[in-house]
Amino acid sequence: MKGQPPLARLAFPDLAASAGRMAAAGQRDAAVRLYADWLRHNPRSPSAFAAHFNAGCLLQEAGRLEEALRSYGACLRANPQFVQTRLNLGNTLDRLGRRDEAIAEWRKLLVGPVDPAFTRIALNNLGLVLEAGGQWGEAIEMLARSLAIDPQQDEVIYHWVRLRQRICAWPIYTEVPGITLEQMIARTSAVAMLSVTDDPALQRAAAQRNMAHIATGELPRLPAQSPDGHTRLRIGYLSSNFNLHAVSMLIAELLELHDRTRVEVFAFSWSPQDGSAMLDRIRAGVDHFVDIGAMTDAEAALAIHRAGIDVLIDLQGLTTNARPRILAQRPAPWQLTWLGHPGTVAVPGVDYLLADRTLVPEDLQVHYAERLLYLPRCYQVNDRKRPQGTALTRAAVGLPDGAFVFCALNNTNKFTPEMFGAWMDILRATPGSLLWLLADNPQAEQRLQQHVLAAGIAAERVRMAPRVDYADYLARLPLADLFLDTFPFNGGVTTSDALWQGLPVLTRSGRSFASRMSGSLLQAADLPELVTHSLADYQALAIALAQDPERLRALRQRLQHGRDRCALFDTPQTCRDLEDLLLALVRGPRDGVAG
Repeated sequence: MKGQPPLARLAFPDLAASAGRMAAAGQRDAAVRLYADWLRHNPRSPSAFAAHFNAGCLLQEAGRLEEALRSYGACLRANPQFVQTRLNLGNTLDRLGRRDEAIAEWRKLLVGPVDPAFTRIALNNLGLVLEAGGQWGEAIEMLARSLAIDPQQDEVIYHWVRLRQRICAWPIYTEVPGITLEQMIARTSAVAMLSVTDDPALQRAAAQRNMAHIATGELPRLPAQSPDGHTRLRIGYLSSNFNLHAVSMLIAELLELHDRTRVEVFAFSWSPQDGSAMLDRIRAGVDHFVDIGAMTDAEAALAIHRAGIDVLIDLQGLTTNARPRILAQRPAPWQLTWLGHPGTVAVPGVDYLLADRTLVPEDLQVHYAERLLYLPRCYQVNDRKRPQGTALTRAAVGLPDGAFVFCALNNTNKFTPEMFGAWMDILRATPGSLLWLLADNPQAEQRLQQHVLAAGIAAERVRMAPRVDYADYLARLPLADLFLDTFPFNGGVTTSDALWQGLPVLTRSGRSFASRMSGSLLQAADLPELVTHSLADYQALAIALAQDPERLRALRQRLQHGRDRCALFDTPQTCRDLEDLLLALVRGPRDGVAG
């Protein structure tokens, strides 16, 4: 229109192209101002909704989330049918911590005539947010509906399988139109695969698939380190779990015990600031605590490189919040993985996996992407400063004094129908016994109770232990008579917690790292007779121990009297073993040592 500035007369496609060029050149704020100026002159343009939407996207990318909300709101007022806005609006609300409002926005895309592509994205968003909020049953429902729209979604299957494990929805793999059982297995995450099979070849394949997205050629290449004159070995520990987490509960004392005449200890952390005493303890237990949470992977790798780290020990593996791209840039000349993931990680740049010969026999090394570096006694280190809660009675936790109490206090994602069936057989063969399980989530509890009744076992013979703080959890372990381990994913920290508290653990060992963890711990605790190698032997030994109180009492006494002398809890010796191993590695030939 005559008299208007040129910007006001700009057609929307040209406006969007100009703003796009600005954003691509790093001038995002200028692009936002361009849209705002155009809208001031064209508030009633049929394209105004699109200008508001594009501005919202730029603001969201810039982290200006409240402003993005206003732009998305203006878009919907101008064109309520532009449902793509609700996807972005929900994402922005979720980033602001307004989860319920985000869920409400995404739910609006599940009704009415909505493009299935948008519905699928909304279902995926809902599934992930509901999973994070512990609403696992509904999360599975959302992901299943998404798979009905498009079954070929690797990330969705990844979460769907993991959630089914958590709520004991057996069989884990159920029919989904458009995808075969083989495809489901091929899309199962490396972590979920630990509970599916003890086949180390399948676990390695899952880990390699999980890492296939990392193209090392696209990552920055850090130069080889030049000696800077430091005389002590510089060890860097890499983790997001230096807060109140199982990994810290194992490694805290080791960090404190390192010989400072031999080594200098760094922690590179992106751990949540949970205000825990554990985080403070870890911070105090190392020479240098470096928070890399706000750094990009490239910046974090550079910080590690500049610190002159000789050996970088990854404590994360493939678990939640892993940052494998840091390791893929090889910020340290020697890189190891330990404790975080019970198996091969196949992370580019990781040279070695710390293990022991019980955990990974030499004839199984072929199934590991890393070379094996063997600790001479046990792969696991332990904290002898575990908190001591107040001693409890059975009555205080709702257990009868006269019953033989089996407990299986691992998380429910480690349960399998085969093992649960074995536990029911054990209860059936030992009248007067009961099984004590962790109250992990209501959906799992409901399903497990259904399996109990289907097995012909009285409901009151299976009791639930609510989650409590760590000290109280430890204090109640001695109230049980025998800990029944899971298979193929054994207990790790849970097993050593039980042994520390004097509770014998019965395990079944298989072929994989995860299925041999408890066997390694029992060997190191001088109780090898509690390691079985078949389901039949596992069941038979559980029944025999329940029927022979003197034999079980003798095992408990051996465990209690030998606790402070056994390899499992000799933390100073494990620390020396680790230092010796790492010094030999760094000073030896470049192809390293196998222990």
